[in-house]
Amino acid sequence: MSSVEAQRRGEALLRHRRQITHLFKRLIDIIGAAFLVVILAPVFLVISLLVALDGGPVFYRHRRVGRYSVPFGCLKFRTMILGADRCLDEYLTLHPEADHEWQQEQKLTFDPRITPIGRFLRRTSLDELPQLINVLFGEMSLVGPRPVTEGELRHYGNAEEDYLSVRPGITGLWQISGRNDVSYAQRVALDQTYVSKLSLWGDAVILLKTPAVVLSKRGAR
Repeated sequence: MSSVEAQRRGEALLRHRRQITHLFKRLIDIIGAAFLVVILAPVFLVISLLVALDGGPVFYRHRRVGRYSVPFGCLKFRTMILGADRCLDEYLTLHPEADHEWQQEQKLTFDPRITPIGRFLRRTSLDELPQLINVLFGEMSLVGPRPVTEGELRHYGNAEEDYLSVRPGITGLWQISGRNDVSYAQRVALDQTYVSKLSLWGDAVILLKTPAVVLSKRGAR
């Protein structure tokens, strides 16, 4: 067998293994997300009532880029005031330093749009519970890179193909590595590492570490 043929066989075997990994990963996503939705139903109800107190919608759907560049509506409990987009534009106009932070990280250390209950939900990551629905619909996975907007893809550069090869996740290497304490460049590197080393065992380790990280509120804003 020539070296070229051996390389081709090796690549074919690797693709086959990754296909099997994705198949089992999807099965785990369905079972895990369905189980969590059922047992967390009372939590969903309480949070929904608290968020709706200001008369606004309970859920917020934001357009994100999924696997194979397919866009989807990423669900969260609404954590911002009504008219949040206008508020952000006005705030960034009046605060150039905040505008620079937004352009670099797509996040703000102090965000005037966030409601009191929204701040609590974000610090505890409870605002992301509705993404279990995205997992059931096959738009997201329990573990993977965080879902990004089309504009954020520019940060990925040569790593864009890696990001688009998997479903974005509710948790991932970024979440257990510091979340907002990690720069965007480091986040991209973590996503690339996750994809290159994709395995069910790796997912299990991330899932096991996630509760402790969430409870510690490390990197939460």
